[in-house]
Amino acid sequence: MFLDKIKNRKSGILLYGITPPKAQTPVEKLLSIAEKSLNTLRGLDIDALIVYDVQDESTRTNEQRPFPFSSALDPFTYTSQYLQALNIPKIIYRPASMFSKEELAEWLNALKINGFHPVFVGLPSPDFIPKTTLKEAYQIWRRDHEAHSVIGAVTIPERHAILKDEDVRMMDKVSCGVTYFISQCIFNVQYAKQTLDALVSTCQALNQKVPTIIFTLTICGSLKTLDFMEWLGIHVPEDIKLELKVCSNPAGRSVEIATEIAKDLIQYCQERSIPFGFNIESVAVRKEEVEASLELLETVNRLLTVNGLRNESMLRVSSNS
Repeated sequence: MFLDKIKNRKSGILLYGITPPKAQTPVEKLLSIAEKSLNTLRGLDIDALIVYDVQDESTRTNEQRPFPFSSALDPFTYTSQYLQALNIPKIIYRPASMFSKEELAEWLNALKINGFHPVFVGLPSPDFIPKTTLKEAYQIWRRDHEAHSVIGAVTIPERHAILKDEDVRMMDKVSCGVTYFISQCIFNVQYAKQTLDALVSTCQALNQKVPTIIFTLTICGSLKTLDFMEWLGIHVPEDIKLELKVCSNPAGRSVEIATEIAKDLIQYCQERSIPFGFNIESVAVRKEEVEASLELLETVNRLLTVNGLRNESMLRVSSNS
């Protein structure tokens, strides 16, 4: 169970991340999209489903967005109304700063009723004036929901590569009740390792346990996807970028690259007793990339099983479904 695994710092957690459909999608089409999603998701051996909140981050950078922003349905609304038949835990993202304390308290209560778990994310742009600070949002969660839930946060290795303080940011959130972190998509494994090393050192200095780290892996199936990932601030090393640009099957090559990253991080975390897991992200709409994400999910599942971190009988059920 996801809740128990997080609370007990168990490694081998496996998540799958999706975005809600576009906000302007007609209801009849939403029902069709949801049914297709349910058919796919029911067959997956995962501990929880992540449903992301989609925000326009165009003001975060001066670089032009590779394609126009299109708003999506609220992740809680979509999940509670259209994915309620999926009997696994759900993790819902929310930019806490965009809501008042009263709105956040109401939202957290709605999550409790549905058995969902929150992840608070930061500001969509540096000049955004917050209605509620992250610290205040954590206080609301801790006051009313810590006993029956867990709360996660986001970690960004690219930020640590520049500012060298991601470990401090993470432990500040741990002091507010956060017990696990979900990373931005990992393509630069050295950035991830540098963040882990700093985190382990800081935890040792504070005499605290290292929180669970869930590494996000994703598929890059086209040059357009690659451009968008870089626009989002995901650092893709030059050798990987070149491979994806020239190969005839970038989605397939993405699976191979992500698999090698997963192998590397499994060994790295096990050697350092860092509780860890993976989140396989599927946010593209192209069939090729969706299918590649499912292939990657099964591959990572097998890697975790081989390392004694997943239930082998559950994997066989998933593979035969």
